[in-house]
Amino acid sequence: MKSILTLLVSALIAGPTFSQTKINVEDVAKHVGENVTVCSKVYGTKHLDKSGVTFINLGAAYPTSPLTLVIFKKDRSNFSSMPEELYSDKQICVTGKIKEYKGKDEIIISKPDEIVIH
Repeated sequence: MKSILTLLVSALIAGPTFSQTKINVEDVAKHVGENVTVCSKVYGTKHLDKSGVTFINLGAAYPTSPLTLVIFKKDRSNFSSMPEELYSDKQICVTGKIKEYKGKDEIIISKPDEIVIH
């Protein structure tokens, strides 16, 4: 009985982690405000020295990319390598909340475990 209870509690805790909606990168605009998983090729990266912000473009090159990943300066130290080099030209999956900023869809990334290289 104790092992069944432990299994049930584990499933309830882990359930939300595995229940992310997986969407195509072309459909991100339909899912603003939602937590999703998006898989796509990285078409470009850019690190701005002055602000320390890193941008990773998915689905197409800037400025037509349907989704941009944003890593702020305070979070760069969480990554073992420079994100703009680590993910450049790779096929990745990212999990996070889609937000709109100045008419562009983005996911803010703070930890490397939010991105998986495939």
